[in-house]
Amino acid sequence: MSTERFNLSEVRFIKRVVVGNDNPKNMRTEAEVEEAMALVNRCLQGTPRGHIVGIEKNFGLYTIGEHQVVLQYAVYNIGFNRKPMFFD
Repeated sequence: MSTERFNLSEVRFIKRVVVGNDNPKNMRTEAEVEEAMALVNRCLQGTPRGHIVGIEKNFGLYTIGEHQVVLQYAVYNIGFNRKPMFFD
């Protein structure tokens, strides 16, 4: 475990990752949601290590035809001291 503390002023790159369905017209499959969660985990465990700067939790209630649909999603804002190579 590192003794270095995370300093928000050193953040130079922020990756925004949406996990869940945020658009009723473009529904994501379960595989796409799992892929987004895998990206979050890679950002938090890989090198350079990212830190969660903020989390947005949202939901929407939509009427599609005769049905009401509730969509939930979370947006993870992950900060890095430098841009990781795996985003290029």
